[in-house]
Amino acid sequence: MPRPMLVMNRLDAERVQRLIDTCDARNRSIAEILQAELLRAEIYDPEEMPADVISMNSRVRFTELTYGNAITRTLVFPHALAETPDGLSILAPVGAALLGLRVGDTIDWLLPDGRPTRLRVDAILWQPEAAKQYHR
Repeated sequence: MPRPMLVMNRLDAERVQRLIDTCDARNRSIAEILQAELLRAEIYDPEEMPADVISMNSRVRFTELTYGNAITRTLVFPHALAETPDGLSILAPVGAALLGLRVGDTIDWLLPDGRPTRLRVDAILWQPEAAKQYHR
């Protein structure tokens, strides 16, 4: 299955790039995946971000289709995990997979243990750009 097109806002792309640039050896493989995702993303100014796209700090409902698990999480940078009860780090494989996807998109991805899965974005419950919080 071909990967869906990615959309990111400029601020998220810059912040993700800084995270990649400062990643330690333990997160190097996911950083390389994120770098490839950044290179294929269509970049928007935050004010122009479509409301149906997962950006950083978006609260999203998705389904892991391989096992039928419906999951709700907030996509965050690693430093925000402690303060976000349902947080999903961008450095987690599933977090990296979700960034930039649209509602309805499906993507094949590898889980942390190396097993393949298929994820489907079901809904964006909250997105900073839709709430006009462009610098969150």
